Amino acid sequence: MSPIISIANLSKTYATGFDALKRVDLEIRRGEIFALLGPNGAGKTTLISIVCGLVNPSGGKVTIDGHDLIDDYRAARSLIGLVPQELTTDAFESVWATVSFSRGLFGKRKNPAHIEKVLRELSLWDKKDNKIMTLSGGMKRRVLIAKALSHEPQILFLDEPSAGVDVQLRKDMWNIVRDLRASGVTIILTTHYIEEAEEMADRIGVINRGELILVEEKRALMQKLGKKKLLLHLQQKLPAVPVELANYALVLSEDGMDLTYTYDTQVDRKGITALLGDLSNLGIRFKDLQTSQSSLEDIFVDLVRRD
Repeated sequence: MSPIISIANLSKTYATGFDALKRVDLEIRRGEIFALLGPNGAGKTTLISIVCGLVNPSGGKVTIDGHDLIDDYRAARSLIGLVPQELTTDAFESVWATVSFSRGLFGKRKNPAHIEKVLRELSLWDKKDNKIMTLSGGMKRRVLIAKALSHEPQILFLDEPSAGVDVQLRKDMWNIVRDLRASGVTIILTTHYIEEAEEMADRIGVINRGELILVEEKRALMQKLGKKKLLLHLQQKLPAVPVELANYALVLSEDGMDLTYTYDTQVDRKGITALLGDLSNLGIRFKDLQTSQSSLEDIFVDLVRRD
């Protein structure tokens, strides 16, 4: 299946000389949820802004479902819905009016049934006559999503979709995104909440200093780059890690009652067995042990630090 978005050798240099994007190549698959991660200033919003036609690239090419973004702008842009990070809506308009107006901006005929469907799916129907200024931050975020969906796009960009909303509303957002994907909409999101990417994304992209440093299936990424930790709760206090165990790079807790061993599951398959044997030979006993897997946040921080 051909990708719904193709980005080739995309660059953006501002008048100040700052290289916001450096030769980015990326393909987005039809119907997937793709999470783009990166620290502040990494190039996430610049990349989204170019693909959505809000910023002109300095070089490279973007194709949206076969339509060149420059040569066939209107057709390409009509396929895209964008939920910006900022809460930019007309405070004095009603929910119904602002969502309906957004549909008209794309030259779509009036379709009250579709607007009603979108508002109901986003739990906004009972607020349809309310002015935007009277809504909570979470409800305003839902209105932005409704505006982006008003013209029935095939692709939805979410730039920090749950910024400034509480935990419950964030979970509601996740459910909305899943429902959209189930209906066939391709989702691309940027987020500072890495648990969002870990929870929802099919693939992960990491961008730093304008360069796309990694694109990987989420599960493969977690398996390939994730490390595990073995925590040993000792029976007796250990004053220091014995020199005989130096090769394991063990970390001793401040109270001397816990040892932590970090290992790579792809490499150190026999490491735990050897460690336990060496501990036994040294007379170090433990009363309990537990393992934990690196989170996506751990992997992300490590990737950015290395880059």
